[in-house]
This record gives sequence, structure tokens and C-alpha cells, in this order.
Amino acid sequence: MTFVMFVLAILLFIAWNWFKFPREYERLVVFFLGRIVDKPRGPGFTFVAWPFEQAISVSLRLVTLDVPPQDIITKDNISAKVNAVVYFRVMEPIKAIIEVQDYQYATSQMAQTTLRSVLGVVELDDLLSQRESINEKLQTILDQQTDPWGVKVMNVELKHVDISEDLRRAMARQAEAERERRAKIIAAEGEFQAAEKICQAAEMMQRSPMSLQLRYLQTLVEIGGDNNTTILFPVPMDLVSALATKTKV
Repeated sequence: MTFVMFVLAILLFIAWNWFKFPREYERLVVFFLGRIVDKPRGPGFTFVAWPFEQAISVSLRLVTLDVPPQDIITKDNISAKVNAVVYFRVMEPIKAIIEVQDYQYATSQMAQTTLRSVLGVVELDDLLSQRESINEKLQTILDQQTDPWGVKVMNVELKHVDISEDLRRAMARQAEAERERRAKIIAAEGEFQAAEKICQAAEMMQRSPMSLQLRYLQTLVEIGGDNNTTILFPVPMDLVSALATKTKV
């Protein structure tokens, strides 16, 4: 009985090491006597002739890598802390195993150094307002650096930019001053346009005296609509001159 149990244990141990069932998103990188096998195996049932063959499982799913906050100094000498997130996946499992010791750790370290080097030549205003272009630049650089490892960087996103409280207050004051400047410019432009229209109306009335008389009548109508006891009637100067001439005669 003991011998049977021993044999069963050996068979189970061999079956556990020989029969592999990698999932749909997994591939097995197999080494035969230390040499790499041409193609990764899987998914589904796979036979591994242990101990002559050794298999390493590699996931092909998208990996989300959180880059810890990095202390950077921008181009305009402002200190900030910036963190990011990197999305990547293994495209060539064999390269991911034989070209680098730990592709996830290597990608994380490469992302940190690239983040510091790229953001170090960018001004703070561009860092805050042009994140999309910076993300594309980071993705392109990281993808080129990880390509020999069989790793494809799909996307890089800056998550948070942390600056000092004094700088935040200074930026708030600057933004408020900018809003006041724009408001004054808009008000000045409105006054300029109104004055321009008034000048155009005056020139038009000067060319057509009848329009001036009509304006007088419109003013009287507007005054009469109010509860006023005194009405000022504007009399044209040419009419006053004509009456004065007839009086002298």
C-alpha cells in the first residue's frame, strides 16, 4: 500500500511538471537544456518534458504601472513633484525573458528616469497646459527604449503635478490679474466701438439735416413719456436766425 502511494505521488509530481495548461492570455517560454525553444507555447494543453525542459509563464495582458512621484526642476527653475501611470504589454514573450532580468521593474525604472529627463526641459506653464503633447512624447521615448525587450508601451499619462503652496498663491494672483486685464481690455474695446458708432451717426446727421430734426422729435417723444413738468424744446439755430432776420425787417 505504501509502495502504491509512493508511485502515485511520483506520477502526480511528474504530471504536475509535465502537463501545463496556460490560459488564453499566457504563453510559456520553454528552455530545453538551457537553450531557448523557438516559439512560446500555449494557450491550452502543453507538454513540458521536465526536467529537461523548463517553462516560464509570461502574461500578455495590459499592465498598469504606477510611476511614483518624481522630484523634478522645470526649465524655469521651479521645483515640483510629478507622478504618472504607464500602460504596457508584452508583445514578444521570448525577448521579455531573455533580454532583461525583470521587464516590469526595468520598465518602471525607465519610466522614472524618462519622466525626469523630459519634464526637466519643459516650463511649468507648458507642463500644466500641454499635458497631451508631453504624454505623447513620453510614450514615444519609452516605447523606443523598451522595444528591444519585446515590450510595447501603449500610453503614458501624467496624473498629478504638485507644487509649493507659495507658488500656487502666486499663480492664483497672476490668474486674477490676467482676468482683470482682459476685463479692462474688453471694456475699453466696447467704449471705443460705441464712440466710433456715435461719430458715424454724427457724420450722417451732418450730411442730412432732416435726420437731425427727426432726432429732435424723437427726443421730445421720449421726454413726454416721463412725468416731467418742464420740457426743453431744442430749436434749430437756422430757424432762430430766420426769425431774427424777419423781426429786424
